[in-house]
Amino acid sequence: MTKPLDGIRVLDLSRILAGPWSAQLLADLGADVIKVERPGTGDDTRQWGPPFLMDADGNETGESSYYLAANRGKRSITLNLASEEGRNIVRQLAASSDVLVENFKVGDLASKGLGYDDLRKDNPGLIYLSITGFGQNGPRASQPGYDYLAQSMGGLMSITGRADDEDGAGPMRTGVAVADLSTAMYGTVGVLSAIIHRSNTGVGQHIDMALLDTQVTMLANQALYYLVGGTPPARSGGWHPSLAPYQPFASADEPFIVACGNDGQFVTLCTFIGRAELATDPRFVTNPDRNAHRQELAAELEAEFVKQPRAYWLDELPKQGVPCSAVNSIADVFEEPQVIARNMRIEVPNAAAGTAPGVANPIKFSETPLDYPVGPPTLGEHTDEVLSERLDLDADAIADLRARNVV
Repeated sequence: MTKPLDGIRVLDLSRILAGPWSAQLLADLGADVIKVERPGTGDDTRQWGPPFLMDADGNETGESSYYLAANRGKRSITLNLASEEGRNIVRQLAASSDVLVENFKVGDLASKGLGYDDLRKDNPGLIYLSITGFGQNGPRASQPGYDYLAQSMGGLMSITGRADDEDGAGPMRTGVAVADLSTAMYGTVGVLSAIIHRSNTGVGQHIDMALLDTQVTMLANQALYYLVGGTPPARSGGWHPSLAPYQPFASADEPFIVACGNDGQFVTLCTFIGRAELATDPRFVTNPDRNAHRQELAAELEAEFVKQPRAYWLDELPKQGVPCSAVNSIADVFEEPQVIARNMRIEVPNAAAGTAPGVANPIKFSETPLDYPVGPPTLGEHTDEVLSERLDLDADAIADLRARNVV
């Protein structure tokens, strides 16, 4: 079965999350991705556990859940980049690759003769994606940067968490590394755009992605709230700063979320709960009115919601066209009928355990549907295969490289 990126070769020199996530997306789309890892230890996230994947006998395989999340579809080889021979193998692999992904410190690979300007001499069509904390220039370019720093410095934490007048107020990081993940996604868009540019010109290019840049971009409407209004937005906890009612509510047992995105949905909600007069109350007629009186509105609505259990509201409100949801745990997510119907949980092959669980790529193609025949590789699983296939090395030559700790 063909995939959109069949025939594209990717050399993945990255580790942790942002780079590997981008390379995994390219692998999902059909690219042949070779993951280059340090001999003996590999990607740092292989040790980021527990939990670790268990084999059929209940023994730990040493494959961490963190590593498994970002590395399916790749082939792993081990290379010692501290050796000239190891670096030379990277050069040879890059010469026949379409894309290289890396997240080393600025200038680190260039000091090894593996920078973009070095590698494009032998491969002018190479697309070289660099992911760093702060980008290739600027006063912080040489500093290490992490998702947490990007969330903090990029303003996300200032608008995430309970409001100042609530118990437990204060800035809070998000539950997943959104700066890493969004940078990976923008980086992948950059790679795909560069592939189209190369098909038109024959010329590759260097793509410079920074976690901080991406986080600033991902402020989206909140950035424009400040740029247009001149006042920085504040934390609002579970409340939406621009929509009402758009927040959690108590029921007779468990909380749930109501998300009215327009006046029509609000009118329908008020009518269904037997409080039609709320929709014509001058405090609540329009969304700006409701925002100005959100606490009064919440009290009125919650007085009705607590009369029924959450299951009642989750069943009945969607029938009326009023968006609502449980606040699912991650365990609940994978029991959600819609998630099951969309086949979002998958099983992929794994050399250590037979199979490993995974989460599907959300892109649903009509002509080139995605499947997952290759799981996250064990460390160095494909070293011999790749060196034989791509560099025409025989078993004796590979054994010699291994004996000298090159691979």
